[in-house]
Amino acid sequence: MQTDNQKRKSGLIEPYGGKLINLVAARDQAEELIRRATRLPSIQLSSRSLCDLELLAIGGYSPLDRFMRQADYHRVVEEMRLADGALFPIPITLPVADGAGIEVGKEIALRSPNNDLLAVMRVEEAYSWDLAHEARHVFRTTDARHPLVAEMHSWGKTYLSGPVFVIALPKHYDFVDIRLTPAQVRSKLEAMGFPNVVAFQTRNPLHRVHEELTKRAASEIEGSLLIHPVVGMTRPGDIDHFTRVRIYRLLAKKYYDTRRTLLSLFPLAMRMAGPREAVWHAIIRRNYGANHFIVGRDHAGPGNDSKGRPFYGPYDAQELLQKVGNEIGMKMVPFKELVYLPRERHYEEADRVPEGKEVLSLSGTQVRDEYLAKGRTLPPWFTRPETAAVLSQVSPPRHEQGFCLWFTGFSAAGKSTIADVLTVLLLEHGRQVTVLDGDVVRTHLSKGLGFSKEDRDTNIRRIGFVAAEIVRHNGAVICAAVSPYEATRNECRDMVGEDRFLMIYVQTPLEVCERRDPKGMYARARRGEIRNFTGVDDPYESPANPDLVLTTTDCSPEENARKILDLLLQRGFLLKESDLEEDSELVHSSV
Repeated sequence: MQTDNQKRKSGLIEPYGGKLINLVAARDQAEELIRRATRLPSIQLSSRSLCDLELLAIGGYSPLDRFMRQADYHRVVEEMRLADGALFPIPITLPVADGAGIEVGKEIALRSPNNDLLAVMRVEEAYSWDLAHEARHVFRTTDARHPLVAEMHSWGKTYLSGPVFVIALPKHYDFVDIRLTPAQVRSKLEAMGFPNVVAFQTRNPLHRVHEELTKRAASEIEGSLLIHPVVGMTRPGDIDHFTRVRIYRLLAKKYYDTRRTLLSLFPLAMRMAGPREAVWHAIIRRNYGANHFIVGRDHAGPGNDSKGRPFYGPYDAQELLQKVGNEIGMKMVPFKELVYLPRERHYEEADRVPEGKEVLSLSGTQVRDEYLAKGRTLPPWFTRPETAAVLSQVSPPRHEQGFCLWFTGFSAAGKSTIADVLTVLLLEHGRQVTVLDGDVVRTHLSKGLGFSKEDRDTNIRRIGFVAAEIVRHNGAVICAAVSPYEATRNECRDMVGEDRFLMIYVQTPLEVCERRDPKGMYARARRGEIRNFTGVDDPYESPANPDLVLTTTDCSPEENARKILDLLLQRGFLLKESDLEEDSELVHSSV
């Protein structure tokens, strides 16, 4: 592995490892692969593996030329290094289910979630992995509130590795002119003529402070700026990439120097791995031609754990990249706190502002709760009018947004009864609501599934998927299912988005549920007629940090439903009567 002292070609830093990997087959080879693939067993890639395959194929993950071998995997997990000693912090693996009919030494076809043929892999290794071991080392936690840890519970228990021959890259129909490969980005950067390049990753809309920071960074290094937003998988609940890219294009064209600024989309599936992820992002940006990388507070952080504490410290990512920067040939540029000086009408670093000077700033929480959630236009000192206009189109006020109420608890705890009462109360408040009851879903959506852990998880994920679609279209949904496993519930939370997901724990004691037993299920389970029944011979994992805990032995269903209604009013998902009266007065005054 070459260090920062390696020779540069055409002025840009060389790719990590000295060359860009290219796994895309030539046309004549691709035709032969297509013929062979018709006779091969296939696996459908997840959205995450699809992103990984694309970046492997185009050299974004150079020097990797395949999903990781077992030796690479174990050393990356434990030491952040490949088997040859090269620093690489994130395992890039291909999980498959046991019993998938895959044989070592044979070929398999890799297909997209839509069943499009993408590649052929010759399987050289199939090895098991340990979720807790990988999570503890890579993410420093096994807490299922971490979105990747929760997702890992659904992965197959075997990883595959072997040479990959890519027939076609995943199809993209959006923003195709700025979906550039590392080689294409390098070509455009070389044409700009600056040997130094600073890369800026973002998964959020660009505001004035980001604009100011990126322009300053490019000026300080006397180089080019690569605006490189993630458009693969980001943190659950983030604004969709279609909205974000519309903003990036408008700003890049109107407010940046196009002679030294390049906007290119980045099809990464983020891991939200904090410090390790920052180093990974820097290595990848070197493959795209950058030798500087901007890192902000809590870079790639997933938020708080189940006890309400941040998974990573605010500067952990900066410190780790600073430590290994020379080895990987990348210089870390810290995202300094900037504040706006209204009298001078410009931004300044917070630690350079004299004490007592008037300053303006907005936190992400303020933007979300005080402006977007209330339908207020963001101030021009904070964001460009183009950004404000786009965000206003896609960010209805909170009381018009969708939400998911996820009821969990033992069978016969009272979930469905409370949900029925709540449905009426929501209609009274003018909100239509969909109820996804566990028993009804099993009759229609999940007919044929049993009660093994795998089948239960599949059932709950299906409910989560449907709920997420309803919420995405600003609908209200109540999910009432036992949902006994914490990791699977957290997967559903991530599907919906944390800020629109409310966990309601109906905490009825097991003995009370057994006495109720309206369907005779507990009695049958005690007689051994039903296996894997929650509370009898299968565990129930109580939610670690629910939004609301309800008891049914001392509160009626209506009282509990009104507690949920109060929570929705507090969170802004429903309008109070006073708010409705104010809206009515505004309408009359305008008339």
